[in-house]
Amino acid sequence: MTDYRCSTEFTVALVIPFAGSEALYGPSCLLCAQLAAEEINSEGGILGRGVRMIVVDGGAGPARVADEVGRLVDAGRVDAVVGWHTSVVRQHLVPRLRGRVPYVFTALYEGGETTPGVFAIGETPEIQLFPALRWMGEEIGVRRWFVVGNDYVWPRRSTELVCRFLRERGAAPLDGAQFVGLGTVDFGPVLQRIESGSGDGVLMLLVGRDAVEFNRQFARRGLEDRCARFSPLMDESMLAQTGARASRDVFTAAGYFESLPTAESLGFGARYVRRFGPEAPVLNAPGESCYDGVRVLAELVGRAGTAEIGPLTEVADRSCHDGPRGTVRVTGARTEQRIYLATADGADYDILASI
Repeated sequence: MTDYRCSTEFTVALVIPFAGSEALYGPSCLLCAQLAAEEINSEGGILGRGVRMIVVDGGAGPARVADEVGRLVDAGRVDAVVGWHTSVVRQHLVPRLRGRVPYVFTALYEGGETTPGVFAIGETPEIQLFPALRWMGEEIGVRRWFVVGNDYVWPRRSTELVCRFLRERGAAPLDGAQFVGLGTVDFGPVLQRIESGSGDGVLMLLVGRDAVEFNRQFARRGLEDRCARFSPLMDESMLAQTGARASRDVFTAAGYFESLPTAESLGFGARYVRRFGPEAPVLNAPGESCYDGVRVLAELVGRAGTAEIGPLTEVADRSCHDGPRGTVRVTGARTEQRIYLATADGADYDILASI
């Protein structure tokens, strides 16, 4: 645990990954959250109190993360929790927090989080995955999908929702699905199933380094000419590690890309480079979501005049946040935001459509 102190009193536990398959996202998450905190402090802080962050490694294992954050809350050392981490970490954190402090969960996830005091602002299948699958079918003719995912709640629940979505559309059922543990490095058995199947699309619900390894092995088998690939979680840091050849014709969708040519995105990118320099970790959707998370927390507390859960919940319903990805509206257990579909183009993404 690293304690980043300034002359502050409003303390946020920032739960972001520096270990495990998702560690790729951590550096960008940290700097984006830091930028948000510095901007808030320059504007007068949260209720007149500057923001201090205690950084907790969200990749250290769900139970360990929940215990560490829980101890901070038990000791009265934090006023709120913000972060990008997996849904299984969220599921461990929520009962440990017991609604004592606000918790802004910024990652894309499977949807359905309604616990009082939990503010989930990330992309959900209804606004991200389903429109992307529809686009892939209509624009490039993908008719039958095979799912490969990590073995935890986000991939499994998302797959259940995809099956229902396909059934309701009268589309072909899945060609198959296989779930692997986080940290998998050998995807041979999965690729054999894809090779022997009849699918023409692969839906990747893989995290970080696992997706990098899958894409490399997929390309080595020459499967990119047979199956299109789509992932709702394929950021710029993953793209850089995957390499241009192994990421050819990989499609993804998100509310933010570094190459997004909007005024809000360009302004955010300029501030990030000005603060941290051109060699800073690449901007990506997980990192930008942490910027939004800290900003959303400050806006909610400012509107409610308190960090108590009851008043925060009242002001949060149908609240709006304007940030680098545009306007994000929070309504109950879902968000509304503009989602972009993109394809890998070397070391960057080419944005194809707003879906």
